[in-house]
Amino acid sequence: MSQEQLIKNVEDSKQYSNNFKVDGDAATGTRKGQLHEMAGLISQNNAHNVVANPTETIGVQVVKPESQTTGPLGSQSEQRGDITIGEALEATALTAGHRPVDYSDAAAIQAAEVRATGRTNIVPGGVAAAAQSAATRNARVPRDEDKTKLGEILSDASSKLPSDKPVTRRDAEGVIGAELRNDPNLCTRPGGVAASVAAAARLNQTNSLASNNNNNTNIINDNNKLN
Repeated sequence: MSQEQLIKNVEDSKQYSNNFKVDGDAATGTRKGQLHEMAGLISQNNAHNVVANPTETIGVQVVKPESQTTGPLGSQSEQRGDITIGEALEATALTAGHRPVDYSDAAAIQAAEVRATGRTNIVPGGVAAAAQSAATRNARVPRDEDKTKLGEILSDASSKLPSDKPVTRRDAEGVIGAELRNDPNLCTRPGGVAASVAAAARLNQTNSLASNNNNNTNIINDNNKLN
């Protein structure tokens, strides 16, 4: 399946959820379908398609995050069905859920949470705190099969975030930078947290451009009718 088709399927499934207030099994099925489609897109892409910002320091110390999107822009994002940071983290559980959590994963998850919540520190008992605890524990556990996996931490990431926001390019740059700086080989991992957030940013950017083009076309058509 092409990247364009994957993008369309992801956005169509989320738009369906926005237009029809389904609940129970139907809502769960729609959400799972969307995340699986996004996971397929991540597998075809690499996080390096979004360039990290080398001046941003995210780890134990974090910089002040980008402010939350509010007002008309936030409403437009919701109407378009943009992928949120929480959903991008959940997609990681599908693409790399079997992998033990390490310090680079924890740093990337922390960077994502900080940007989602608009806070300068991690949320007690939240997804970033769980990832840090898992990474610390895993460093002392000799066998991979006994280590805490990414899927255990990220499978319900959205519900563990007190607030969420659509993924932007700047969000992706910050998460990629955090993962890079905390990896011994200074690289990101295929299907990992950075790759998921980068894929979500590309999806949202594509969707935004398509929406703007449609709006411009509608304006031109309306003007032609008036003339």
